[in-house]
Amino acid sequence: MSTQPPLGFSFEFFPPNTDAGREKLGGVRDALAARKPRFFSVTYGAGGSTQARTFDTVRTVRRSGVTTAPHLSCVGSDKSALRDLLHAYREDGVDSLVALRGDLPSGMGGAGELRYANELVEFIRDETGDHFEIAVAAYPEAHPQAPSFERDLENFARKARAGANIAITQYFFTAEAYFHFVERVRAMGIDTPIVPGIMPITNYTKLARFSDACGADIPRWIRKQLEAYGDDSDSIQAFGTEVVSNLCRRLLDGGAPGLHFYTLNQSAPTLRVLDNLN
Repeated sequence: MSTQPPLGFSFEFFPPNTDAGREKLGGVRDALAARKPRFFSVTYGAGGSTQARTFDTVRTVRRSGVTTAPHLSCVGSDKSALRDLLHAYREDGVDSLVALRGDLPSGMGGAGELRYANELVEFIRDETGDHFEIAVAAYPEAHPQAPSFERDLENFARKARAGANIAITQYFFTAEAYFHFVERVRAMGIDTPIVPGIMPITNYTKLARFSDACGADIPRWIRKQLEAYGDDSDSIQAFGTEVVSNLCRRLLDGGAPGLHFYTLNQSAPTLRVLDNLN
């Protein structure tokens, strides 16, 4: 596999909904900013349900001096609202975005004027030209709603050709899934850098629930070992750090351009992995 352009590390946060959570995030931000990441990203609730908190969190995180990319989803939003939000971010000095389709919130009747992420990327480009660096999602093990792997590859290609600058993958624990995805994408003539998404392992119950919901496979040997530890959180974290560190080494040695960590607003699990990677 050919080496992709180096992009370094990046870290994802979600908007806290309590004062304690906001205070904690400041410390997490500072601890991770010390590692000189390429950018931070901040998630955005389904149908824009955390829009105000996302905007406020982006401002808070940007005080670190690190480029911060808000997530922007199109499902459940109309073009006027998206246009206003793009204008607000641009006026605030934001120049990076993560453009996603998003999930339709429970009880919401329509998907909105834009149904797919490639349409959102096209809309951002039409409205703002090249002002924003745009990241999109990639699914090495296929999106859980995709009818086939081939169709999912086609969906990714549409996003890349619409004007995405980079892609960030859903997390996974099998390096070969990432390498296979990249090879297939390159064979389609897509040269967009594809950054692996990394999920530190700290709690088996939560990890299993997340993974079942998003279609990320936890290999059986990892599941069995985590189950064997039961409530022994120290052993789970030590084993998880080893597994994720080895995965990261394999990815970087195989040509991955960087790593994007899903921090869940915690710094210690990610820092343990980074320390192992030197």
